[in-house]
Formats: sequence, structure tokens, C-alpha cells
Amino acid sequence: MNLKQFLNEEQDPKAVEKLLERINSLLTSQEYVEYIAVQKKPALNLSPDCIALTNRRIIFCRPKNFGFSMDFQDYSWVDVADCHIKEGILGSTFIMRTVSNFSNMMDYLPKSQARKLYQFAQEIEEQMRGVRREKDLEVRRASAGGGVTVNNTTPIIAHPLQTQQAKPQLIESEDPFAVLQKLKSLVESGIISPEEFENKKNEILSRV
Repeated sequence: MNLKQFLNEEQDPKAVEKLLERINSLLTSQEYVEYIAVQKKPALNLSPDCIALTNRRIIFCRPKNFGFSMDFQDYSWVDVADCHIKEGILGSTFIMRTVSNFSNMMDYLPKSQARKLYQFAQEIEEQMRGVRREKDLEVRRASAGGGVTVNNTTPIIAHPLQTQQAKPQLIESEDPFAVLQKLKSLVESGIISPEEFENKKNEILSRV
């Protein structure tokens, strides 16, 4: 791994080198470090905290025992809801929040490094929002159950990338109250609109 590529914003070379030695054993197959930011406190700090961004996660790296060991806290990009920075007189604070509303932060980062972290995080976040939306759609469709029957034959299973979702039709011979229950779950899942639910409900009740 080329050390110089991580020293473009005046990162402490010794801190970066020490981090890379330790972090290499954590990387998974096809994972690589994209950027490293090194904390710079006003007082002398021989073992500064660091943040490493890889193509798969954010890793907060905090040396312990005078730098002889290191505590790693890592977060997969798909679990990161947002990142932002706060700039102060003595540097910037980088703040990360997960989709489960857990936060982590690091202060005293040089402003140029914090901005690079933020810039990279924004690009990845946009990609991950798309991934989460797609997963959410799959879960909602599965819970509405790929299983509503059409014409007593094949269940509808919509592909996650389809823009228009087929509207499931319910078997007329089913118990009307069971049908209403299914319709209710479909409207709650966003598969059919409230207007469609009302129309179908009135139609079923008129036959009871």
C-alpha cells in the first residue's frame, strides 16, 4: 500500500504508517483504504486518533496503552445514514450517524482532512440510499406477500427494479372478511391506494 497517497493533506506520516500496519489485517477480500484523516490536537499527541474510509466502511481508530494497541469501531456504509462536519477555530469535528440512530464522532481534525472525509462520505451515502430503498421495497413486497393469488394460479412477485407494480387481484370465492384483511395489509404496505381499498371494500360488503 502506497503511503504517499494518504499524505496529501499533511497527515502525520508516522500515524498513517502505524495505522496501515494494523488496519491491513482487518480488510476483507476486495476491500481497500480510500482515505485516512489524522487528529491534530493543540497539545502534543504521540498517538493521535484516526478515521479510515474504505470502499466498504468507516473505521474509527483510537490508540490505547500509549499507542501499543488500537481500538477499532467500524460501520458498514449501508448502515450509515449521514455524515457531517462542524468547523471550529482549532479544527473540525466529523460526526457520523447510523440508520439505527447511533452516533460516533472525532474532533480536532484538520479542516482540509475533515472536508475530504465529508466529500467522500457524501458520494457513498448517495449510493447506499439507493441500495437501502431497493431493500426496503423488497421487504415490503415480501411482507405483502409475494403470495396474493391471481386467477387461482401463480402468485405475483414483483421484480425490485420494476417501475410499475402489478395490482394483485383476490379470489372472489374467498371469505369476504379474509379478503378485507388481505386488502388492508396491501394498503398498509403501499401496494394499493386507499381509494382502491375503499372501492374494493364497498364492492365486497355489497355482496355479503
